[in-house]
Amino acid sequence: PVLADTNGSAIENFSCVIYNVSLMNCTWQAGMDAPGDAQYGLYWRNSRNDDVVECGLYIKDEEGRHMGCAFQDVTIGTDQAYFLVNGSSKDAVIQDYDTCLYLHEIENLMPPSNITVSCDEIKPDCVFRWQRPRISHSDLDKCFKYEINIQSE
Repeated sequence: PVLADTNGSAIENFSCVIYNVSLMNCTWQAGMDAPGDAQYGLYWRNSRNDDVVECGLYIKDEEGRHMGCAFQDVTIGTDQAYFLVNGSSKDAVIQDYDTCLYLHEIENLMPPSNITVSCDEIKPDCVFRWQRPRISHSDLDKCFKYEINIQSE
């Protein structure tokens, strides 16, 4: 028998986050009308010229379905990254889900490091110094804005 496309079987709530400079986690939920045996695969490429890479470390739910992926050594280029999540089932054809993301927009930045404060005992002045967080897509300090919240004097 020919299997029909199952409307509502594509994944939902797809999101990715990059943290600690080069680690990326992507997660999703099974489609509302996906059959119980639906299994998903995530593929991505960093730019149009890169090879497509399948997830190497899937995050699974209680039933063993792939519901996310952990990537290591992610480098952020200036182009969009392309993501495809397809699915398979013995009873239905699972709809594909595809999207493009700018990776620099989903990066969670680390806090500044090497924070020092030196205060002058004579004048009521203090100097705050820090190093900007490490990121993979830029070496430009102008990309950052900082806010200092002084809790007590």
